[in-house]
Amino acid sequence: MTADIALPKDWDRSGLPGWAYFSQELFELECETLFKTHWQFVCHVNEAAEIGAYVTFDVAGERALVIRGHDGILRGFHNLCRHRGSRIVPDARGVCNKAMVCPYHGWAYNLDGGLRGIANRDTFPPMQAEKWGLKPLEMEIWNGLVFIRFQAGPQPAVAEILARFDDEIASYDLANMVPTDSNSMDDFLAVNWKSVRDVDNEGYHVRQAHPGLHQLYGDGYFDEPYANGTSRSVGTFNEAYGHRWSVRKYREILPEADHLPLHQRRQWIYFGMFPNFVLGLYPDSVIYYQEVPQSATQTVQRGMCYRRREESREMKAARYLSGRIDRDTAEEDQMLMVWSCEATKSSAYDGVIFSDLEYGVKTYHDHLRRLLPVMGQPAPPEPGQMAQVNDALLGKGTA
Repeated sequence: MTADIALPKDWDRSGLPGWAYFSQELFELECETLFKTHWQFVCHVNEAAEIGAYVTFDVAGERALVIRGHDGILRGFHNLCRHRGSRIVPDARGVCNKAMVCPYHGWAYNLDGGLRGIANRDTFPPMQAEKWGLKPLEMEIWNGLVFIRFQAGPQPAVAEILARFDDEIASYDLANMVPTDSNSMDDFLAVNWKSVRDVDNEGYHVRQAHPGLHQLYGDGYFDEPYANGTSRSVGTFNEAYGHRWSVRKYREILPEADHLPLHQRRQWIYFGMFPNFVLGLYPDSVIYYQEVPQSATQTVQRGMCYRRREESREMKAARYLSGRIDRDTAEEDQMLMVWSCEATKSSAYDGVIFSDLEYGVKTYHDHLRRLLPVMGQPAPPEPGQMAQVNDALLGKGTA
């Protein structure tokens, strides 16, 4: 359901065409238009809390590195040695001591990205060190969450995009939370990344597909449509008896989260940021999940949970149970993603028709079509013409 949202009359109830879920040429255009030019979440500041601690993030053929310097400042760089392009740091996360040393030929970089030393320097022509440091990335920290952008794009600053949530998130003190291993995920899915968003952007399926969530919320759940790059969904706890043990015990043992406003102490709240990031606010923790596309038909869904530094035994137990509910929900959703995505290749597939309760999916598709109007075409362009047709539809040229 929606929260007192007045839906437009006679809105288009059809979704994206089936070909948009398996076209590799469209996927490559999405990488250029969406994932390289829109903000991408990398980590929480406390995932790289100590000097030399780093986190890496790969998407759309790009490689990012966020590292804390000797001065305590977090910086973002392309994870790419200026010599031959090797990864400077090979792991998803770790700690460098005095410098970052390329594992290929031993070029060394200071923690602030500056070039520190070149192995066998006398074999190279004269080089100015200040011109050969790691290439920096645009980076922004919002409430302790670190975002980077590979190329300048249409989005404003993260703080501007998410400004409407500032008051609602303030009481969670997210910037001072710490990462946990509970409720983390790094799941490979044999689906197009948009199939993940399609499932997540509506709650119409909760009653049928998520018995645990339905017991938790009952009818106290609503979605708000995507607007100006963000969405919001809220589930208020249903206090009726629940047959699922994890849900029943979670509601029973969850202590009063007196750091939160009264109405948020029995709610799960979700903020979405276009194109692929969701933040979940729970009384016991804060979570995120994010789709990282690998190809037109392969996606990695990653996520993590953050807790308050001071946590009672009861709150820790509640956090375990909320993670168990979430994990069950994720597994149920992933099945739906596979089924709906594989259907787009079927000869029987002739599109979808949305309920009013799926208006969030429609508005998300509108965001996509504004940037990639080629997705509004019933059939894909001729091979090799995807970008040209899209530019023509945007008024940038002729097809």
